[in-house]
Formats: sequence, structure tokens, C-alpha cells
Amino acid sequence: MFNGFSHSVMGASHEAKNIVCQDSSAHKVHDKYAICVVADGHGSKKHFRSNIGSRCAVEATVETIERFYENVDELETNLPANSKLIIRNIEKQIIANWNVKVMEHLLHNPITDEEKRPFTVLEFEAIPPESYYGTTLIAAVIGRDYTFGLQIGDGSLVAVFDDAWTIMPMDYEESNPANITASMCNSNAASMFDSFYKRDKVPLALFASTDGLYTSFGSDSDFLDYHTILCSQLGDLKNFEPSIVKNLQKRSHFGTEDDISLSCVFNDELLAAKQHIVNDKVTENRELAKSRKKELMRDMHKQRDEVVKRRAEELHKR
Repeated sequence: MFNGFSHSVMGASHEAKNIVCQDSSAHKVHDKYAICVVADGHGSKKHFRSNIGSRCAVEATVETIERFYENVDELETNLPANSKLIIRNIEKQIIANWNVKVMEHLLHNPITDEEKRPFTVLEFEAIPPESYYGTTLIAAVIGRDYTFGLQIGDGSLVAVFDDAWTIMPMDYEESNPANITASMCNSNAASMFDSFYKRDKVPLALFASTDGLYTSFGSDSDFLDYHTILCSQLGDLKNFEPSIVKNLQKRSHFGTEDDISLSCVFNDELLAAKQHIVNDKVTENRELAKSRKKELMRDMHKQRDEVVKRRAEELHKR
């Protein structure tokens, strides 16, 4: 019933600087539900182990959600009335699990002199150990008649529903002070999550991605259309998957040059039944994209003509 894929590609800028990929991704398919998850290590100076932090975040998330699903029927019975509480508990457990993982890593891998080198003694002592591993996180679950997701930090979650309606169910807005980045390493991380729960309208597919993918597009419309196209090709995933990886690599090299992760889970039976609707939507989106491009070109020409006219008037006054 469920299928999926997950890939992380190194950003062109990281390749040029010989920096490791700081993204991680995973998906997990079960009989009655499936999980997609991505994490983006911060990579800034004090988060020098963020590549490990993102990997731990992905592992902690899959483990935590699977633990909540040990009794699937009981969980799904309670979700409709208690979705906010259950998702909040999942978020708290993910943070707790992640902290255990990164502290275990630190215990077995003490900080090296090389890692300390960029800091003064006082600077290094001021960094909380968990900050070494700072990362964002996006995860979502698709079930038999519902879906839910959670997010801390930037990145995007896209859902394609059975009428080919493609949306971002979480428009992430950090409700935090301007100088604080929402991260799993923050002391109040469990209060920084955004989440959603939707019942009775099951998506064909869910796509979680790090911000390197979103920022490679010029508009939200183009970004959403891209996911509709991806959804239209999932029926032949075995042959299509290599093309996905190549496209992510291309978008990194010719777009933001950032690491990119994309994780997807989908309902293959429902998708097969609705394939014609998705295909029609792809065709419709292409025509709308052409119209948007024409309108943009008209606006650009109009602005250019106005600039030329103003300059001519200024020269005439002289």
C-alpha cells in the first residue's frame, strides 16, 4: 500500500570547500503507515558536528514514531480527539531521544584539538555541548485515513492530495526572537515545533525537503508544480528514482549550491487510481506556468518602458 524514497545530495559549495554533507534523510514504510523525514545540520561555526546531529535527528524521529505505533489501532483510535497532545508528545520524545544520541556520540568521540582550533578558550566554553550538533527537522506520517507532520527550523513539507491539490500544510514561521534559530539543540526546542493533522483527506504523497530545494525555485507556484510532476512519476519509481537524484544534484549545482534532501512516502494503490487526475493537473500547471511567464515578461517590459520614459523626460528638462 505504501512506498517511498529518500535521498540527500551534497551541495556544490560544500564540494568546492571540501565540507561534508550536513543533510540527512530517511523514509520507513509499514503496512498501515509510512514515515518521511529530513534534517539539515546548521553548519555554522559552533555547530561543527551538525552532520552527525542531522543523522541523529533522522534516527531519533523514526525510532520515536515507530515506538508510538507499537499499537497502531490504539494510536489511530486516539488520534482524532487527541491529535495535538499526541503529536506534542512525539515532538518531546524526539528531542529527548536526539539529546541521548548526540551525548552518547560526544561521550565516545571527545572534542578534538582540531575542532577547538577556531575558538578561543572562552568562546568554546560558552557553547552548550548539544549545540555542536545543531540541526533542523521535518517529518510526516501518512496513514490509512489521516496524515500529520511536524517541523522545527526551515525546510518544506508538501502534500499532494487525491484531486492533485498540492499544498504546503505547514507554512513555517519562527515565533522566536530574531537572533535565535529554531533548532533541535535549543533548550526549549520542544516548544519551537510547528505541526498539522488532517483526517479524512488522505494525500497521494508527502514530500519533506530541506531548504536547499525550496530556494532553488523562483516562486511557490514553481515549487509546488515540481512536486505535482514528481507525484505523476511515482508509479514507475524504480526507473524514475535515478532521475530524481540527478535533478537534485543539478538543482544544487546550478541553484543554491546548498545540500538538498528529499524524502517521500506515498500510497501506491490510491495513486494508481488517481493517476489520470495527477497527469491532467501537470498539463494544466504547465499552461498556467506559461501564462505566469508571459505576465512576468509584460511587467518587465512595462517597467523598462517606464524607466526609459522617465530618463527621456529628465533629459528634456535639462
